Amino acid sequence: MGIGVRVLVQRIPQQVIDEVREKTNIVEVIGQYVQLKKSGKNYLGLCPFHEEKTPSFSVAEDKQIFHCFGCGKGGNVYTFLQELEGISFPEAVKKVADIEQIPLAIEISSEPISQTSTGQQQLIALHERTRDLYHHLLVNTKVGETALEYLHERGLSDELINEFKIGFAPNQREFLVQVAKQDKVTADLMERSGLFIRREDGSFSDRFYHRVMFPLNDFRGKPIGFSGRLLKTEDFPGDDQPKYLNSPETELFNKRQVLFNFDKARNEIRKQGEAILFEGFMDVLAAWQADIKIGLASMGTSLTEQQIAAIERITGQVVIAYDGDDPGQAATDRALTILDAHSRLNLVTVTVPEKLDPDEYLRKYGVTELQNLLQHGRQTPFAFKMQYRKKGLNLENEADRLGYIEVVMQDLAKVQSPVEQDLYLGQLANEFHLTRESLKQQLQMVRQTQRTERRQQQSTFSQVPIQPIKKVLTKEEKAERMLLYRSMNERSIREQLVQTDFQFIHDQYQELLLYLDSYMMVHGNFVLADFLNYLKENEMKQLAIDISMISMSEDSNEREIYDLMQVISKSGIAEEIKQRQKEQLEARKNGNQQRELELTVQIIELTKRLKQA
Repeated sequence: MGIGVRVLVQRIPQQVIDEVREKTNIVEVIGQYVQLKKSGKNYLGLCPFHEEKTPSFSVAEDKQIFHCFGCGKGGNVYTFLQELEGISFPEAVKKVADIEQIPLAIEISSEPISQTSTGQQQLIALHERTRDLYHHLLVNTKVGETALEYLHERGLSDELINEFKIGFAPNQREFLVQVAKQDKVTADLMERSGLFIRREDGSFSDRFYHRVMFPLNDFRGKPIGFSGRLLKTEDFPGDDQPKYLNSPETELFNKRQVLFNFDKARNEIRKQGEAILFEGFMDVLAAWQADIKIGLASMGTSLTEQQIAAIERITGQVVIAYDGDDPGQAATDRALTILDAHSRLNLVTVTVPEKLDPDEYLRKYGVTELQNLLQHGRQTPFAFKMQYRKKGLNLENEADRLGYIEVVMQDLAKVQSPVEQDLYLGQLANEFHLTRESLKQQLQMVRQTQRTERRQQQSTFSQVPIQPIKKVLTKEEKAERMLLYRSMNERSIREQLVQTDFQFIHDQYQELLLYLDSYMMVHGNFVLADFLNYLKENEMKQLAIDISMISMSEDSNEREIYDLMQVISKSGIAEEIKQRQKEQLEARKNGNQQRELELTVQIIELTKRLKQA
């Protein structure tokens, strides 16, 4: 049972590749990873390849391609999956077929990853091996019986344990070390994995022992780390051990980027239009047991911008359902502050009664009550803050009362809805026996102060360029791109350019025209998504995508084509004249009168052509 993951190696026939692509709508596939909204004839969303606040990621349904105007990435449905998930082309074809439930008429063979595989592939393989081993120990051996009983007592079914591949690390400091040695894992790989601790003498010990093991997956579902929950027993009280122990930061695992259950919940979140944020893994699992499969949890820390960005790509609403105790409520307040500052998500909160966490609430009251709480126990962020700000205050005391009103006014000023503001102003007026008018005046003063602070911040930020400087195209390059755009979409123009041996000024545009002509000789009809597969170089693919995204009228006319060709031709002749003049100067310096005369005649002839053009 050696370490190894499987990769697709068999070449898929072109006919199958074309068939899968033709039956697939790129919007439906990308929509499982990115929250897309209709914008004109295309769809827009937040780019999954770089962090951004304003959507610049465009999906063209008619062309079956994607393009990000921010980072420049683009391609067809296969390119998207290859880039996003780091998989091979055959794997991408198979994944698209699986997503669209298209049966493949061929059997794709596979082979284990070898020592020559990439470092990340080897690390993932080691984590898969470790995950499967820990899971086996938990569910199939006497060593894992106590841990399995603990999970059953916590309400986790065998089905759920298998679904999440939960495992158990035994109380042996060199259990995994021995397995790694048997599998001939190198010392370098062991150290880089984070699964082992290197002693001063160079030997290794297991990082995790006597812990229930929760695999932490990336968005593809590949294990990249673990969170181990201490299993306290009479023989192992573990008083000096942390309750939870996570994998350290590695080249695979960055806790700022990981959300527990994101890989499993992503599609369901997209369908339901919301995600539920829980404080811990057990809460996510409890919700899953209650058939609530849109739960996520961060890695024991406050939400990060990377995690928020991942959520924003798939949904527009988040429900915060942290623990009901004081630390949980403080965490809810922090999460609201972070999300308000770094996202455009619609936010609601759920406060679990009796200071319980969702897992405890499920075990005490059952599945139906947890479902009801998460669905019907919701309140707005401000309603939560109205209650939370009262903690530790004596509102019979005048100073506490005034301090409370001042703080909640800061919160209320951030509420955008006039109706919502008016509702809460009424509640505050009734509760504290104040007039609406006085509260409105206070609110206006607070809002004015906040506006001034925002303007000052914006003034500071405006001094820093945010967008990268994009290449400015010359009028000649613009003309070349527009002419190629027409060549892609109109056969007659492409044939005209080829038959007249028309020459572009820049080599890359001339090369793309030749590729286009060659492709059309084989296929007959132009399909951009298929043409991208035909092109082998990434630079050519990107150029084809950039050109295809040009905004032009639907059909060309003779005058337009003539003008574009004139711009290119004139510039080409002008460049040729410059080159001949350089050569003439060089010939004069060398005393080569014959060559100088020849070049003079050529320059005169080219100048005539330029005037006639």
